[in-house]
Amino acid sequence: MPTIIIHTNTLNFEQSKQLERKFGKLTKVANHFRAEVKELPSRPELSELSQTLQIDINVMPENFDPKSVKLVISDMDSTLISIECIDEIADYINVKPQVSEITEAAMRGELNFEASLKQRVALLDGLETSALQTVYDERLQLNPGAEIWINGLKQQTIKFALVSGGFTFFTDRLKTRLGIDYTRANTLSITNNQLNGTVEGGIIGAQAKADFLIELCEELEILTTQTIAVGDGANDLMMMQEAGLSIAYHAKPTVQAQADTALNFRGLDAILDFIA
Repeated sequence: MPTIIIHTNTLNFEQSKQLERKFGKLTKVANHFRAEVKELPSRPELSELSQTLQIDINVMPENFDPKSVKLVISDMDSTLISIECIDEIADYINVKPQVSEITEAAMRGELNFEASLKQRVALLDGLETSALQTVYDERLQLNPGAEIWINGLKQQTIKFALVSGGFTFFTDRLKTRLGIDYTRANTLSITNNQLNGTVEGGIIGAQAKADFLIELCEELEILTTQTIAVGDGANDLMMMQEAGLSIAYHAKPTVQAQADTALNFRGLDAILDFIA
């Protein structure tokens, strides 16, 4: 029977009653609740209930085996971390509004990601590289539950990969800080300690993210069905479509509409509910 996952550690009386009326008996599993249902509710029904109760509620896809998972791959900006790094870098050269507008349109899927990145990076031409460290030190914050999530994966010997349309300056530091297994991102071109408005090599966009997932599966000798992919923007969708389970994390509407599951209220640690 289909399994409903209710991503909360505690339920008040009214929440319990509404959920039991909808799904029947609730069972506590680790830090969440589950229910086995005979008849699967529609996605709009689940979404409405989730919004009413302000609790994330998902259906575990029947063709997904949580015990087989060997790799989780995640986007960085606005997924693992709370900012869009390029927008914050742009603030130091007084072009944040212009860059943010392009970023938002690209994340909604309204612009080609690769072209939009070139356009945004060009606006950073001449910026001192010290601004990157300032962004990392003063503005970059992990999203809630990030460290619990990654440590939980390590406890289950599940590899973690961070892939980003952002920059290696940030993924490299997060790799060291969090003990991440694999990272891939764009490399900013630098001349005399200044950004020169370009990136080196191919751009890590939607196809490159999907290719990275497949590449890691080949390296680990696992199937793509043994992976979970997490993202928030349109350039994550190709990667998410390759994975055994896709999770839209506080994501744009177009991503939520196409992902298997979504988290809109809980932090990243709720991802562990799917593999508990």
